[in-house]
Amino acid sequence: MTPLPPQIEIDHVYNIDCVDGMRLMQAQGIVADWCIADPPYGIGVGSQTYAKGVAIAGNGLAKRRDYSGTDWDSQRLDKSVIDLMRDTSKQQIIFGGNYYTDVLPPTKSWVVWNKRNPDEHNSFADCELAWCSTDVARVIHYYYNGMLQGDMRNKDYRFHATQKPTQLYAKVLTLYTKEGDLILDPCAGSQSLRIACHRLKRHYIGFEINKEYYDKGCDWYTHATAQLSIFDFM
Repeated sequence: MTPLPPQIEIDHVYNIDCVDGMRLMQAQGIVADWCIADPPYGIGVGSQTYAKGVAIAGNGLAKRRDYSGTDWDSQRLDKSVIDLMRDTSKQQIIFGGNYYTDVLPPTKSWVVWNKRNPDEHNSFADCELAWCSTDVARVIHYYYNGMLQGDMRNKDYRFHATQKPTQLYAKVLTLYTKEGDLILDPCAGSQSLRIACHRLKRHYIGFEINKEYYDKGCDWYTHATAQLSIFDFM
């Protein structure tokens, strides 16, 4: 991690603990319109079969990425961290919220990400759930199965074990937020949410504690936002 910055600036991502980052936000009186978080689920991604020797493609090159031994997902975030996310934002969408039902208030609004997996015997999950603080529940359809993605012409560069696609985040942003909103991303990971915010003209603050993911995410963001392409997120 880098040393703490003197202050948090909008439209930046920081290689610091999200707790430190959100406390700096509080000290500056910064409140995000939305916190869209993808925290550790506490299910031990590094021990999962699919995480060992995952094939990924980036910039036209086929690579192998072994996530075994990854330990950042070995435990959930403490309730105090979830509370801090809610204190530093007006509304929240928390992926993996079904793993945090004991520390989140009851809600009738869930975002269901349907991955449209065609094979009933597939080892990947058919969907994921995100807890939402609003009263509007949504189902978002976006095919995501290993190397296969719903938009094969604009595939994401994948290097994170639990990476969410930019197209998924773009749909979430379109459904729940508006242009100019400030989005807090406390577990930035691959920074795919940052890329989606840039494309849809949302402001962004992100924190990522892992230096390797932070560096790769910054490189991908620079590359992705330099491209002039037409993206159909819907």
